[in-house]
Amino acid sequence: MNHSIELLATALFALAIVHTFIAPRFEKLAHAGGTHAGLWHFMGEIEAVFGIWATVLIVAMIAWLGSNPAIAHLESLNFTEPMFVFAIMVVAASRPVLEFCGKLVEWHARVIPLPHSMARYFVVLSGVPLLGSFITEPAAMTLAALLLREHYYSQKVSTRFKYATLGVLFVNISIGGTLTNFAAPPVLMVAGAWEWTSGFMASTFGWKATIAVIINAIALTAAFRKDLQGIAPEKSAPRGSAPWPVVAVHLACLAGVVLYSHHPIVFMALFLLFLGFADAYEHYQDRLILREGLMVALFLAGLVVLGSFQKWWLQPILSSMNDLVLFFGALGLTAFTDNAALTYLGSLVEGSSDGFRYALVAGAVTGGGLTVIANAPNPAGFAVLRECFDDGAISPLGLLAAAALPTAVAAGAFLVL
Repeated sequence: MNHSIELLATALFALAIVHTFIAPRFEKLAHAGGTHAGLWHFMGEIEAVFGIWATVLIVAMIAWLGSNPAIAHLESLNFTEPMFVFAIMVVAASRPVLEFCGKLVEWHARVIPLPHSMARYFVVLSGVPLLGSFITEPAAMTLAALLLREHYYSQKVSTRFKYATLGVLFVNISIGGTLTNFAAPPVLMVAGAWEWTSGFMASTFGWKATIAVIINAIALTAAFRKDLQGIAPEKSAPRGSAPWPVVAVHLACLAGVVLYSHHPIVFMALFLLFLGFADAYEHYQDRLILREGLMVALFLAGLVVLGSFQKWWLQPILSSMNDLVLFFGALGLTAFTDNAALTYLGSLVEGSSDGFRYALVAGAVTGGGLTVIANAPNPAGFAVLRECFDDGAISPLGLLAAAALPTAVAAGAFLVL
């Protein structure tokens, strides 16, 4: 690809990152009203940021190179991840699936000798992220975010509580998917090339991640014990639960989408069948989060387009680092670029050592909670919880600060244990 286009793409990538940090300002302008309130709201939606700047790049490529080279480049990219995240978000957020997972969380919470609101909070922030190793991180993020919104964010809790919870959620989801070789996007990118099995992941990364996840969840539950004890029990709304055959079909669709997550033709076909079934039994459904899922898919698709041009500067940086520097370098870089893209570029380095590979992946998953763009599932949690914050906007600096301590715990686990 023309190096001038690579430079332009890098400049637009940098602008998109800056845009994510100033997006809350656009939301404030939108809430102020006026003729252009709709435009400010669109500019303030972080899920749209990378789609906006990717569109600018595509238009520039068409003007510069012509439509055929631009289209050829787009067709060479892999958009499976945005499609998968969209499908899994919608299926996982359906009421029958959410009710089933909610019952599992309640059952586990009852065996923990803590007040119920504290025990459930702990399970959501520990058990659900670890479950992500089997149902994939995007599904776990969607379920955890919806459970937090229903039981905690909908209550009168402080902004500090909301940000602290969000920081731990993002970090725990990012590291909690490392028990297997298919659930975490940054692991998936290298597992085939480096022949990493699920057994290898569990014995090398997973047990360390589990310890960090539990420490983070315990620490946060203890830190906000007074806030959690003050949360009033929810009044159950009188609505019928879905019968077990309906739940079984929903769970089968969820399992099918996960099982065929590398085959968009198959999982999108299953998704369309799910939509038809959900419509047939709409009285057992809440509103499907189609808009939220599409916005997250737009975000990830824009990240794929812009990220495809960053190899020219990222790969030389990665290959020049020793193992310890690489760990912290990957941790820092993943805050500004998707960690799956980072590990993919690292997998292209020829003759890499075992220490290089461990440091790259460990650093990438450790830094996956620092920003909304750091890990592919983060936009899903962002889309579910953003309306619970003031002006419907989550401060990137607030998230960064909230994720700093749990990120340090994860770093310690991967470096020391």
